Amino acid sequence: MEIEEMDEITFQRKMQELMSRIQAMPESSDQPEQAAALAGERRDRIKASVAELQESLDYLRLSVKYLVFDLEATRRENAYLRRMLEQSSRDAQRQIEDDENFEEGEEERFD
Repeated sequence: MEIEEMDEITFQRKMQELMSRIQAMPESSDQPEQAAALAGERRDRIKASVAELQESLDYLRLSVKYLVFDLEATRRENAYLRRMLEQSSRDAQRQIEDDENFEEGEEERFD
């Protein structure tokens, strides 16, 4: 069995037809009219809830995208700082070696 999705215009038209039929019935009871009104109110609440959920999902997607971007930027920054630290360490080691070599050369000169 195929289920048709209703757009807002179709729903409103069907709801009006239903309300017209209910109002045309003998006034033995107001229950069908109340039930139809309640159904319309429930549909509106559900529709509002779905819209709110969609908005929350959109915000969540945006937040996740931002966090991924921030994580990638942090990784790039860490890699850059690590390279700078390694370069600085190599430069310091070379300076120490150069100083030691210079001192050895000076000692040999005075011997």
